[in-house]
Amino acid sequence: MRRRRAWLLAIGGGLGAFSLFVALLVVGTYVASASLLGVGGGAVALAKGAVPAAYAGLIQKAGNMCKALNPALLAAQLKQESGFNPKAQSPAKAQGIAQFIPATWATHGLDANGDGKKDVHDPEDAIPSAASYDCKLAENVKGVPGNLTDNMLAAYNAGPYAVIKYGGVPPYSETKNYVATIRRMEQSFAASTGRLSPTKQGAGAIAFAQSKLGTPYLWGGNGTPEQGGRFDCSGLTKAAYAKVGVKLPRVANDQYDTGPHPKRGELLPGDLVFFAHDLTNSRTIHHVGIYVGGGKMINAPYTGAKIRYDPIDSPDYFGATRPSAK
Repeated sequence: MRRRRAWLLAIGGGLGAFSLFVALLVVGTYVASASLLGVGGGAVALAKGAVPAAYAGLIQKAGNMCKALNPALLAAQLKQESGFNPKAQSPAKAQGIAQFIPATWATHGLDANGDGKKDVHDPEDAIPSAASYDCKLAENVKGVPGNLTDNMLAAYNAGPYAVIKYGGVPPYSETKNYVATIRRMEQSFAASTGRLSPTKQGAGAIAFAQSKLGTPYLWGGNGTPEQGGRFDCSGLTKAAYAKVGVKLPRVANDQYDTGPHPKRGELLPGDLVFFAHDLTNSRTIHHVGIYVGGGKMINAPYTGAKIRYDPIDSPDYFGATRPSAK
């Protein structure tokens, strides 16, 4: 009880009536819900609306091709590789929704829809081919120490020989970042198997943001001394979660893919709330804040404004994310 009271005082002390209400709400929600189940366990299903409808069935089926893979993980890879664009082509000549290079496609591409041709630009071929390739990589590295799925992803990025050589995820910054990014995004695409549990990290993020109330907005601001301690919207959320050991990407539309997506009625203090120009496309997200309860968020709104509380219910409300430390 003493530790809980100290936590409350640290969050709410000296911040006024509404901030004290926020502190009470955060602690009350945490205490009441700490035993609730989080995401995980059993078969993984895609969250409703998490991927383009045209590909949902393909991803759900192909994502269950082997134990090292699941539909949410496959969706995260496709989002990272092409943004679900079947016409995507990279400067390195990687092609299609799964970004196969020609040599890899020649070896691992499938005529999955049985129309008589292997078409890298056809998601009906490319998505099952990506899953099949993942599973072959998992088979190649199954004897390597560590997490099989992490090693599979590392093999996808750096090749199975590098994973075997280093006895796990190789010490390449690109590969380590790739694995971490896909595993983090995976949670964003997975359907919840129960109510989502709150975390002390969320309360700590709110405490940091509250300490910045009244600070003038700065576009591109990260709160550095050179910037006078000022933030923009995603700079504030990034710094708030960094304070509690959760690393977020820098921009708002990337922060959306850092955890599961609670519905409006499931929001808890600490959740990130997002606003977009196109409510069907997360890449159009233009603003993010930290939910504090009571329909309010702390946010750095725009040039000329200061960090403050604002309501979240507006026509451009897109959705929410509960950031994960994974």
